[in-house]
Amino acid sequence: MARTLEELDAIVADLQDRSAIRDVLMRYSRGVDRLDRDLLLSVYHPDAIDDHGVFIGTAEAFADWAIGMHTTTHVSHQHAIFNISIDLDGDVAHTESYYMFVGLNREGKPLTMGGGRYMDRFEKRDGRWAIAARVCLRDWAQLDAVPEHLDQSAMTAVKGLAPQVIEAMRTGPQPARDRSDPSYDRPLVVDPRRSTSG
Repeated sequence: MARTLEELDAIVADLQDRSAIRDVLMRYSRGVDRLDRDLLLSVYHPDAIDDHGVFIGTAEAFADWAIGMHTTTHVSHQHAIFNISIDLDGDVAHTESYYMFVGLNREGKPLTMGGGRYMDRFEKRDGRWAIAARVCLRDWAQLDAVPEHLDQSAMTAVKGLAPQVIEAMRTGPQPARDRSDPSYDRPLVVDPRRSTSG
């Protein structure tokens, strides 16, 4: 079946948008793993909010926090992106990206491992796709033993975190195995009142 020029143009535009969004997601991993602040900031719009559970705030504050935390905590680390779902709607896209993180620790256990998903609201502004809002959900983490109850109260046992950070993790977005999961939120919004960046 032959396609019209208009149909072909629409297909090419869709593929270009999806490719640009995937490039942003890959650039995020490279920026955070190379501790490259400029590269990391290039994936966000200037007014973006990132809710990483233990950190909630602006893109600039997130970049400073992430680079500081990884520099202090890890000798090296990798963020790998796997499955990517992209829901395009004009100049807005909602994405869900599965990730796995491994860090070579400076102290304590040799490795820290975890996996989860990035939920992003992308916006195309002046022809540039970038993240406008991000929610990071942790679906699993390396444990020494299986806890009796895998519920939110277990977060209070996390040592070394300030009480307000623990509260932000407890009351923030939580993964779910149904349509209450934040990956279904449209539009994805991060409440700036939850900010831990001051």
